Formats: sequence, structure tokens, C-alpha cells
Amino acid sequence: MQRLGTVPPLPIACGEGAWLHDYAGARYFDANSSWWVNLFGHADARINAALRDQLETLPHVMLAGCTHAPAVELAERLRTMTGGVLGHAFYASDGASAVEIALKMSFHAWRNQGRSDKNEFVCVRQGYHGETLGALAVTDVAVFRDTYDPLLMRAHLVMSPDARQALDGETAADVAARALGDVRVLFEARHEHIAAFIVEPLVQCAAGMAMHDPAYLRGVRALCDEFEVHLIADEIAVGCGRTGSFFAFEQAARPGEAPLWPDFACLSKGISGGYLPLSLVLTRDAIYEVFLDDDVARGFLHSHSYTGNALACRAALAVLDRFAEDDVLARNRATAPLLSAALAPLADDTRIEHLRHKGMIWAFDVPPDVAGERFAERFHLAGRANGLLIRPIGRTVYLMPPYVLDDDLAAWLAARVRATLDETLGEHTATRSDNAACASDPATA
Repeated sequence: MQRLGTVPPLPIACGEGAWLHDYAGARYFDANSSWWVNLFGHADARINAALRDQLETLPHVMLAGCTHAPAVELAERLRTMTGGVLGHAFYASDGASAVEIALKMSFHAWRNQGRSDKNEFVCVRQGYHGETLGALAVTDVAVFRDTYDPLLMRAHLVMSPDARQALDGETAADVAARALGDVRVLFEARHEHIAAFIVEPLVQCAAGMAMHDPAYLRGVRALCDEFEVHLIADEIAVGCGRTGSFFAFEQAARPGEAPLWPDFACLSKGISGGYLPLSLVLTRDAIYEVFLDDDVARGFLHSHSYTGNALACRAALAVLDRFAEDDVLARNRATAPLLSAALAPLADDTRIEHLRHKGMIWAFDVPPDVAGERFAERFHLAGRANGLLIRPIGRTVYLMPPYVLDDDLAAWLAARVRATLDETLGEHTATRSDNAACASDPATA
């Protein structure tokens, strides 16, 4: 708030494809997908058409005693995508609400089974799950949490599997193994009191795109089974294809082995394609069934007026249609290497470290002695001048673009990121002298 006078918000007039246009006629590539929600570009023709049709049919009806086709179809299609394992959907409005629901549902399910002592939660260091009070209680990002800490329930913190913590000679899998050891120690001591463990599969986004080995997810699933602890996968940022599979947790199983699934999966952000607020919690038959009782206090008690909004559900169905009709995951597997190759020269740039990539997420860090003060703000403003809408997380620069990459756009994007880095760091110089000029603008997608 204090900086708005110095750095006013960028007024956006319209969006088209991966581009946003201001009122002065300048355009900006939406490099962070408007906080990770926009999958197919702005004003997508097919999603627009689906919403127009739904708008003329049924914009909304309460889900208390009513239902409607988009909510039913969305739940059924997501059930199918989990092989029928996560067969029940509870609708909400935003990611933090989905996390709240999963936490409440886990505790309540244990209580209905006569195990009300299981009322504690475990989260990963530097994890982020939202900013409502329950979600904030399982979040370990100080800037969001510290002010409200006196209001929060206490959660257990365990080591992050962030591969950047590797010691000399260690692999990402070794870091995951150390982190799993921390979980085991806690579970051995407190499992009779622990309701659920919550994790962001594969990438802890707000922690600066901290990536970990899939072995961590396998190990956590096994530990939760061994010690009777629910596993909540927060797929809000990493789902919908961001890590290379529709659900990030799909990568937990080794190739050729049976799929592994959490007990709860939270979805939001990309599920509606960047159009409307929507979130949902998927869970298993066994958890659903413990709430079936004539005593209303044993039913799951949570609601809001726009639960399962028909327009938002229809947008999500249009998103799933795009995945199916365009084989989006296969297309992303083919196009992601284009941007990886274009960014590869940064690996030799001593101004940065930890250049990394997972699915449709790319990131690198700028060390504190190089970054200087207000690095994220300076980089953001330099990005605007280079035709990018990009917001670093602290000293982490990341790209999470809409799924529209091609050769020309990948080359242009990498060149603009490099130019933005050069302008931001000013007196710091790269190790190479071949600072490439920006490529010409590709055609609007």
C-alpha cells in the first residue's frame, strides 16, 4: 500500500491471448499467468462461448437442496481423471477456502470415527496454503503469517524437501530422503494426535518455486498410510498441468507402478482458466461415508452462497474440454523444451543460481549480494519496459506462462527476461559479453 504512490498499478484495458494491453496502447506478455490462473490466454474464444451459453441458461442456483448440470458433470469428470479414487467433490470459491474445507473435513472425519484426539496438522517449512486463518495456520511464509500468529492454531513444521538444500554430493532424492526422515520422527511421536499432513506436490510456489523429487510424495504417502494420517495435496497452484501432468500428484508413482493418490486434493486457480473464482476439494469414498448420519452434527458443515456456481463450473468444463480436444499435456511436453533451450545460457551467468524447470514452470534465484534492495520491484518495472508482466517472488524470478508457447515466442520471452535482468542489476555484469538484443515481437497468439 505504501508503495502505490511510487509504483502505481498498471491499468489494463483488455486482454487477448497471452497479452495484456494498457490504455496507452502498450502490450505485456502475461509471464506469470495473472498469478497462475490463466491457462489458455485471455478472452479465449471457446471458453467465452461456453460462458455465453451458460449465462443464457443458468448463471447460478444454490446447491442447498438443488443441483445443476455443470456441477455434476465437473465432479464426474474429475472423478474419472483420478481413476475413481477421489470420487466426491466439495465446491468452494478460492484456494484458501478449499484448504479450510480439507482441514475441517479431515478433523471431522476422525471425530466421527471416535478419534477426536486426532486434531493436529503437519505442514512443510516455507509452504503456503492461503491466508484465511485455518489455511494460514498451515502456512510457513513469515510475511503473511507473523502478524496474525496470535490468532492461529499450532501446526507441526517439518523440513522442506526443496532440492536447493542439497549438500555437496547430494541429489534431489537425497534431500527428499532427509525430509522424509523428519516426517517419520514426528509421526512416531504424535501420530495418534495428527489428523492430516498437507503438502504442495513437486513445487512449493510461494517459497520461490522450490522444487522437489517425486520420491518425497511416494514417501509421504507411505508414511501417512503407516501411521493413519490423512494426506492433503494442495494442487491449487501446481495442478491443471503446471508440473507436466494434470494433477502434480500423478508423478508420485514410479513409471509402470499403480497410481498413488492423496486422501484430499484441493484445486483452484487454473481450473476455471482465469475466468471466475472456483475451488473444490476432492476426496475418497471412505471419507465421504463417515459423514452419512441422521445426526446433522455428524454431517459435514460448511457452505457459502456461491458454492458450485454454474458459470464457474461451466468455465472449468470448458478448460477440461481444451485439455481433451487439444491434447494439451502432450503439446506442453513438446513446447516446454523450447523455452528451456532458450533459457539455457543463463546456466553460465554467475549473477544467478539454481536455474530449474518443472513442467511449465521455470525459475532462477539472484543471490542477495547481487540482487540489491527492492529487487522484485525493480525487476517488475524493468519487465514492463521490456513488454513483460512479471512479478518475482523475493529474489526468485519465475516464468509460469499460458500454454501458448512456440519457437518464436520462446526465443522472444527468454531474450526479454535476459534484457530485464541486465537492466535490473545495473552495475552487475554477466560473465559473457554476448548480451543478445531482444528478438522481434512474435505475432500475437
